[in-house]
Parts: sequence; C-alpha cells; structure tokens
Amino acid sequence: MDFTRTPTEEAFADEVRTWLEEHLVGGFADLRGRGGVGQEDVAPELLLEWERELASGRWLGIDYPVHLGGRDATLADQVIFHQTYVEARAPGRFPNIGLSLLGPTVVAYGTEAQQERFVGPILAGTEHWCQGYSEPNAGSDLANVATRARLDGDRWLITGQKIWTSLAQFAQWAFVVCRTDPTTERHAGLSYLLVPMDQAGIEVRPIVQITGGTEFNEVFFDDAETDADLVVGEVGGGWAVAMGTLGFERGASTLGQQTGYRQELDALMDLARTNGSIDDPLLRQDLMRAWSELEILRYNQLRMLTALVADGVPGPEMSIGKLYWASWHRRLGELGIRIRGASGMIGVDATSPLEDPLGADYRLDRLQRTFLYSRSHTIYGGSNQVQRNVLGERVLGLPREPR
Repeated sequence: MDFTRTPTEEAFADEVRTWLEEHLVGGFADLRGRGGVGQEDVAPELLLEWERELASGRWLGIDYPVHLGGRDATLADQVIFHQTYVEARAPGRFPNIGLSLLGPTVVAYGTEAQQERFVGPILAGTEHWCQGYSEPNAGSDLANVATRARLDGDRWLITGQKIWTSLAQFAQWAFVVCRTDPTTERHAGLSYLLVPMDQAGIEVRPIVQITGGTEFNEVFFDDAETDADLVVGEVGGGWAVAMGTLGFERGASTLGQQTGYRQELDALMDLARTNGSIDDPLLRQDLMRAWSELEILRYNQLRMLTALVADGVPGPEMSIGKLYWASWHRRLGELGIRIRGASGMIGVDATSPLEDPLGADYRLDRLQRTFLYSRSHTIYGGSNQVQRNVLGERVLGLPREPR
C-alpha cells in the first residue's frame, strides 16, 4: 500500500484529530493515555460511555456500509483513523467485540433481518457482545466444542460451558459456537447462534486475573434460550462462519496498534535515560533490538494490508503478524521491568488516597500491568503454537503435526 496521503486523506485526519480535541473534555479529559487492553486503570463504565460518545460522531464502524449506519470508509481512511486516534493519546478503547467481530460477521453472513436488528445498536454503542468460542477442553481446538443446542419448537435450548469469555459481564448478547447435530464430530454439525445474555439460563462467573481485573469469565448455559431464526449462516455450517469471524479480528487497526507500541518503547527509552540504565550495554542492545523488531513488525503489517487490498481476504500475513507482535510485546514487558529495576516489583498500597476503579488490595502502574498482561498475548486470539502450525501447514505445506 502507498501511505502517502492525498489532500482528501489529510483532511480526514484533521477531521479525526479536531473531533477528538473537542470531545476529550469534561469527564473524558483525564482519559488521555489511559485504559486499553490489560490496563484496568479506568472504570469500564466510563469507557462504555466513551464508546457512545464516539458513536455520536459516527466513528464506530466507519468501515460499515452507509445503509447500515457506517461511512463505508476506504481501508486507507480506516488506517488513518486508528493511527490518528492513537497519536492523539485518546483513551485505550473498550474491547468492542460486537463492533470488531460480530458486526462484520452479520454483514457478511447474516440475513437482512439480522443486519437490521443488530448492526444499529452496535454502531450506537448501546449493545455489546461477547464471544462464546473457547471451552475447558476446546481452547485453541475450536472444532472440539461440547456445548450443545437442540431445537425445541421456535427456540434453541443451549447447554454447556464457555471460558475466557472477554467482558461477558458487560454484554447484552453472545455469539456462541455450539453443536446442533449430536451425531457429528469435529467441524461438521456446528452452528453459530446469537444468544441474549440477560436470562435465567445463563450464569457468568468472573475469573480474577493476575493484574487484579476480571476481563475474562466463565459462562454456563443451562437450557439458555434463543430464537430459532438467530442462526448466522446455515444450521450445521457454523464452522465457516466462525472462521470468517476470526478473519475480521486483524485488519486496519494494526497500524494503530503499532503506533501505540512505538509510544510504549519511546517511554521506556526515556525511563532508561532518566534512571541511567541505558548505560548498561546489554540493556541498551536490547532496546535497540526492540526498536529494530518494531520496524520489522510495521513492514509486515504494511504487507498484510497490501494483501488485504489485493485479495479482499486475510492471508498468511495475519498469522505472521499475530505471532510476531504477541512475542514482541511480551518481551517489551520483560524489558520494561528490567529497566525499572527493583521498584518494578512493588505495587502501590491500596490504602493510599489514589482512586482504584477495581477496588484491588494493591495497585499496579502501567508498566507493571503491561509486564503481567502481555504474558497472555502469546495465548489468546490463537496461541503461538497454533500460529506456527497454521504457517507450517497452510503456508509452507509441511505435514500436519502428529496427534
């Protein structure tokens, strides 16, 4: 892709920048540079309010079709939005799973009635979603799901368990992959159901993380109900829809992510200069390696976006990118604690006058949260082992790993 901006694209970047300056005021003023994945330093309710503020400016789903409430923005404009957003140090976004995953899936695979029902509230920031994929015995092996659904008149009854369900406690709906044909195995007989969360047949149990937050949850279904027509795609054809959803997970926002990583690395370099640790030749070498690897990450992301424009579908560059950034950010967290030194091992006493939105017994600063949370990067969204298998088998043509 050629990222030399045209006058129209520069004007769009100015529009984004100006809107953010005008709206990051009042209760949102102190959110700059705060929040984001793994950084539970802002109450989720405030980030949900910020999502609705973005919706008021039609910034949610700018890539969605105009007739559904989006802007039908080009890929270049989507990249510009995400980069400009991060450059402005706007709040780390609430992981809007409906916006990034379910919405595009419904647009691509759903019926017209499903699009009309669900896309509007997603783009208004009034309905949020969670993803019912992983199970205790089906983490990276999605085809091994045991959650079942049976058709009873005009409704599905769902029974089973999902785990690592991000932000289920804030979601009004879940998209759930479950087995609707009990006679089948593996990929066959799976269906992709849309399930309301506010009902007696669903129980959400938060999982307390090492950072003190509860982003992840267990979700139990006990004859949970949903309407018979809330199947995306064909009954029994859920595998293809589920894989399509994962394809939407990585796209235009990746260069915004890289911009955020650049800000983190620059802050670490400033810290190393301030506390003198940059004089350590090994630390200095590792900082320079991190800088070089971040440039490699940027070029791979540009290659990925070029392939996306050319082919219209995600290619192997997606797996390369996920494997690379997950490992890079985990190493950056470790490097940050080395630069910080012994003080990095000490949390802030919860009796201090600082406000803690989580009510934890101790507080972590941003660097400590990055160190701890980045351990999960190499697991969620497709573990490093899975990404290597994808690249080995589907790109290099190597034999399948023995079972």
